[in-house]
Amino acid sequence: MILTGPAIAAAIATNEIVIDPFEPQRLSPNAYDWRLGDTIRICDGSLDAAAPTSFREMTIPRDGFVLTPGELYLGLTAERTGSERYAQLLNGDRTIGALGIWVHVSAPLGHAGHAIQWTLEIRAARPVRVYPGMTFGKLVFLQTFGGPSSYQSTGKYRTTPGIDISRLYEEMGGPL
Repeated sequence: MILTGPAIAAAIATNEIVIDPFEPQRLSPNAYDWRLGDTIRICDGSLDAAAPTSFREMTIPRDGFVLTPGELYLGLTAERTGSERYAQLLNGDRTIGALGIWVHVSAPLGHAGHAIQWTLEIRAARPVRVYPGMTFGKLVFLQTFGGPSSYQSTGKYRTTPGIDISRLYEEMGGPL
């Protein structure tokens, strides 16, 4: 079950949902409009699932940054979001898609028990300028069923501060 905008606002008021910073005007009928943060990583060279990804990190200037096709960017949401009670789905939206930006296609699920700034996977179909703080997508909250289970007890990325690269290499034991 997806929470409505008024239900999200009520859950924020009772501290069942964290959205920081929270701007009530960003609520829509069934979601919250999240924004792009001000930090981006550009992944360098070939990627290898068995090794850490090398990257360059930069602050997105106020006058914007041009995403180019063929690059993998890792960004960060401006908001820290989460809940012990509700799971989250983070998606891009139509306005970003219409600019040829694919954002967070592979990992939209935010587990209950995890309040974070999301690491974003970003690709561009054509060169496109993005700006820190621009609306970049929609966040929905989902009612969970069953006994409580918090991501903090088992999740691989539970202690990640800020942008994180793939850590699949930890499962694979390093380069093969």
